[in-house]
Amino acid sequence: MSGNEQDRQVKTETEIDGNLEGEQYSIKIKGVAKRNGLTTFLCGVVALFLAIMLLVLLPDSLYLIGIFALSASIVTMLIGWFKVREPVHCIELTKTHILYQHRHGKWALEWANIQRVDVPKVSEGVQQVNLDMVGIKIKQYEPLLTSISPRLATNLLLEQRPLLLQNNQCVGGGCYSNTLIENDTYKTSEGKIIKGIPAMLANRMTKLRAGLGYDVFISVGELDRSSEEFVSLLRECLASVNRPTSD
Repeated sequence: MSGNEQDRQVKTETEIDGNLEGEQYSIKIKGVAKRNGLTTFLCGVVALFLAIMLLVLLPDSLYLIGIFALSASIVTMLIGWFKVREPVHCIELTKTHILYQHRHGKWALEWANIQRVDVPKVSEGVQQVNLDMVGIKIKQYEPLLTSISPRLATNLLLEQRPLLLQNNQCVGGGCYSNTLIENDTYKTSEGKIIKGIPAMLANRMTKLRAGLGYDVFISVGELDRSSEEFVSLLRECLASVNRPTSD
């Protein structure tokens, strides 16, 4: 087996440009959500034509079978379409920052603004259970709020609602409605007033930090590896960035 073939086998999911010690490097992690997107869409197209043929050829007594096949083919096409729209790489790690990419937008976070990276845990009785997430605790919210796109911020506010219920001590469920509502005004530690969707996201991160200890969360379902492996990778990058350079 040639050296090029071996390299392709090693970097099936992670692409590395440069090295951790160089002036510029980039580690690109392929998003699992995009996998088999085109294949799924094409299967849906073929199934759609077959379903149309069934509707034409089947007798009226079996009409519902054709309707079911037509519906299934449309759903398959939609799943494939959404997969195709996902970015090729969901995470890119550079010498200066971590870049998260989603079909709704992206955010960037400098390594210098990261305080801690780990797998969040929740209490179940007397046990601590890991969430299928990677948690990042940051030092300042404003740089992240400036970099994130409004569509992605809105999407995160919706997707992160279940996280608010983790480690929630609300008895009887009466306070859940208040927990899910975010104020549209946020005041930074420097006294700056932020309004709108970024302010709502900042208030959400404040609640998540109080409950889970982290501000930013990345779902393991978007990654090509386990949460522990990704945390280890991020910590290695942090150590590389913070390592003093020799003259």
